Amino acid sequence: MLILLQVLITMVSVWITTALPGITLGGRDTIAQILTLLVVSLLFGIVNIVIKPIAKTLGCLLYVLTLGLFGLVVNALLFWLTSYLAGTLNLPFHVDGFWSAFWGALIVTIVSSVLSGVVRRRAEPRVER
Repeated sequence: MLILLQVLITMVSVWITTALPGITLGGRDTIAQILTLLVVSLLFGIVNIVIKPIAKTLGCLLYVLTLGLFGLVVNALLFWLTSYLAGTLNLPFHVDGFWSAFWGALIVTIVSSVLSGVVRRRAEPRVER
């Protein structure tokens, strides 16, 4: 259930990024767009699970030297890679370049964090005093 909820949160986050210039979501109708968002969200999750730890390990020194700001670059590259993989699967999702990927990844991170926090807060048991 928690994984499904995280995929839905990522779907909403990726959908919001399509309002940015340089990030496009195609599709004939709403159902096709929702399915595209679902697959792109799953791809983004898999890319983050598999490649992000490798990138963090290899770029450890850059993370330290930039006080963690290099993480923004890594997230942008992973978002851009997700767009490339979506293109190879003939999905109508495209990120035009690095800066579009940078801002898109930043939006995905912020929106996902906020939505996850809201969901976690609502799921906590309430203690009456």
